[in-house]
Amino acid sequence: MRNKINNILIIGHKGAMGNYFFNKFKSIKNIEVRGIDRPLDGSKIRANSRDINMVLFCIPVQAMEEVIPQVVCHLRPNTIIVDICSVKVIPMKTMLRHYPGPVIGTHPLFGPNPDPDFPLKIAMVRGRGEVEFNMVKEFFNSLGFLTFDCSAREHDQAMAFIQGLNFVTTLSYVAAVSEDETLVKFITPSFERRLKAAKKMITQDAYLFQTLFETNPYSHNAVKRFRSFLNLASAGELDLLIQKAWWWWEKGLKWEDGA
Repeated sequence: MRNKINNILIIGHKGAMGNYFFNKFKSIKNIEVRGIDRPLDGSKIRANSRDINMVLFCIPVQAMEEVIPQVVCHLRPNTIIVDICSVKVIPMKTMLRHYPGPVIGTHPLFGPNPDPDFPLKIAMVRGRGEVEFNMVKEFFNSLGFLTFDCSAREHDQAMAFIQGLNFVTTLSYVAAVSEDETLVKFITPSFERRLKAAKKMITQDAYLFQTLFETNPYSHNAVKRFRSFLNLASAGELDLLIQKAWWWWEKGLKWEDGA
């Protein structure tokens, strides 16, 4: 394989993130990108996988077990396969089990319509093939993405809090104050902002976040930790909670400016 990624096949290119990467790659000179979506067909996969350097799986985590074997049987042994799932332990095991060639895990930490003020960060997980891992990393970096390395376990432990716990606590809070119309006349601007922030997550993306929560092996540990802090609140230890929460700002962390 040439030490360059310039022929890419996207599986699931009509989905939100698949379409994002399809258009992104298509806009880059000297990169050929092809796309396949449902229904998958062996002859279509075989025809589109010739001379491919990298296959990017932009599919839901629950589809990995079914889709990966259908695709990899048509690939050359040195083709790199990459996923973009928001969990990493299960997809990495699936890809490594079904494919003997180079395997890389990624998670773009942004959506299909990214905030222009937020850096386009991509978490990258080694699977198989150090040379290929560096090729994929350099490829994304060359397109303006900011990559960083992590293990599948480190990633899922972090996302259990960043995504999973954020979802279940928001869901629980909104559910706890629902079905009581007497609350409506007391709504404050801050409460309204919280409802607006929660609307898309609950009314449009609930199934997605539910799936991510259920497929992350560390989700329940995050909930247990959060419950221990609720117990502190119920015991009146609010000063301790405020002190702990201040950590995000007192250490001068650079998360607010995207660093």
